[in-house]
Amino acid sequence: MRMKRIGRFCIRFVLVFALVFGLLLPTSNVSAAGKEKSQKVLVVYFSATGTTKSAAKKIEKATGAKLYQIKAAERYTDADLDYNNDNCRANREQKNESSRPEVKGKIKNIRKYDVIFIGYPIWWGKEPMIIRTFLESYNLEGKKIVPFCTSGGSGISGSREGIKAAAEGAKVMKGKDLTDASSKSVEKWAKKQV
Repeated sequence: MRMKRIGRFCIRFVLVFALVFGLLLPTSNVSAAGKEKSQKVLVVYFSATGTTKSAAKKIEKATGAKLYQIKAAERYTDADLDYNNDNCRANREQKNESSRPEVKGKIKNIRKYDVIFIGYPIWWGKEPMIIRTFLESYNLEGKKIVPFCTSGGSGISGSREGIKAAAEGAKVMKGKDLTDASSKSVEKWAKKQV
């Protein structure tokens, strides 16, 4: 009889101890200090004229993310971006689904990031082909990809399928057109993504 009481006491003691010291609590998103672990965030952008760069910097400021600019190995000139010329470089690339303009540089530690915002201008209703070059250069399996764009009117919807195909294995979010978005609205949206 006395042994049963001692046994029950020991079991209760262990359960109380475990509860008090958090041994039975889920630990997937909780650090030793009891705070949620922050996700590592990267903001990647391609900007031929500077408009998308401005949107990327707003996201960087809102999330405290690391910022990385995608640069073309061969820089785009004004003539390359002359959309009135059917034979300009940008138009030729956009008409050719297999076009993959070469990227200058590489992110060495992309594995450490959980959430990757990817920004670009909309060219002829979709993302520039250099974005596909970038995404296809990395193993993004399990990453959360958050597209954002700047646009003269087409919006982001035409780029979603290209992003999903190029970011194989990643969870690609709906994304947002940030062309005329205020810093406050960008901050509100960006914080919901991380």
